[in-house]
Amino acid sequence: MGHNTTVLDQLLWQIPLCESWKHDTEGALYHLANCFVLLGFMGGSGVYGCFYLFSFLATGFLCHALWGWFFACGLDIFVWSFLLVIVCLIQLAHLVYQLRKNVFVGEFDHLYKVLYLPLQVPLQTYKEIVHCCEERVLSLATEQTYAVEGETPINRLSLLLEGRIRVSQDGQFLHYIFPYQFMDSPEWESLQPSEEGIFQVTLTAETDCTYVSWPRKPLYHLLDKERYISRLFAALLGFDISEKLYALNDKLFAKFGLRFDIRLPSLYHVLRSASSSSEPEAEKEAEESKDPALPPHPLSVAVQKAAPLPSPPVPAAPATPAPARASRLGSDTLASASPLRSHPQIQAKSSKGQAPLAPTHTPEL
Repeated sequence: MGHNTTVLDQLLWQIPLCESWKHDTEGALYHLANCFVLLGFMGGSGVYGCFYLFSFLATGFLCHALWGWFFACGLDIFVWSFLLVIVCLIQLAHLVYQLRKNVFVGEFDHLYKVLYLPLQVPLQTYKEIVHCCEERVLSLATEQTYAVEGETPINRLSLLLEGRIRVSQDGQFLHYIFPYQFMDSPEWESLQPSEEGIFQVTLTAETDCTYVSWPRKPLYHLLDKERYISRLFAALLGFDISEKLYALNDKLFAKFGLRFDIRLPSLYHVLRSASSSSEPEAEKEAEESKDPALPPHPLSVAVQKAAPLPSPPVPAAPATPAPARASRLGSDTLASASPLRSHPQIQAKSSKGQAPLAPTHTPEL
């Protein structure tokens, strides 16, 4: 113990001082090594930042090893510098392996840059999503159907990569699906994991199309296992469905010149009634006479209540003037404020209990 204390005291209190400094420099190789080490520690973060860091560090330590071997003649300097060079080269090899491991084919690489990179999705997470669809890119020829209404089961979720898809129902065009939009997002969201269903629309390729498709059960298993991927798909599907609803709303605006509230139901009935204006009126009246009487829709009841009722016999005494608000409930005012209700086909649908979408600016009752 006393010997150790003596050595410690010598290291702390009896440090040998430099009696004379060397006036000659260590040489250009020593200074070059320090410059490379300095540049290496100025690297940034991320994969490419690590490439920059370890590349300069390996070069700097190699210069240190050469300086220790040829000029300093120090075995310890050479050994330590050479070991640090080996460590940096191993780290560079590991980075190259990770990059080659996460390389995707052209379509999946472009899909990541367009759809997932703006959301800052990690490459490892994207790799799990791609692995779920088996890294396959499927194709559709022109006028080939992806799904037929009433026949095709809902057993997958697909994303269009190239081309254009036409969506129709009963021969009536609804909207288009463009690249990097889901092809069957409404059908996917309409079912629970334990339910089965079939398509209610027909999807037809207008051009040569390519798409990726996730099978339903493996995708449900992935969403149940990875909470982050589940929230990611929920956000993407919600945005996609809203885009489809606004596309339908713009189509109605182009036909009637009036914006509709997309939160109300029966959007398809408005489209169908508008497209069936070419049918003979006699056939429609015959169909209406065969239909059983259905309870009126609350919206039509409200409008009927707003119409003026026949007034009882007026007594001899002068009646008090009605409020100014009552003059706004006339049938002429309601008919002029809602041009859509004057459409004969939509009136027929309303009489059957199928209320069309109300305009954004409805008459105040």
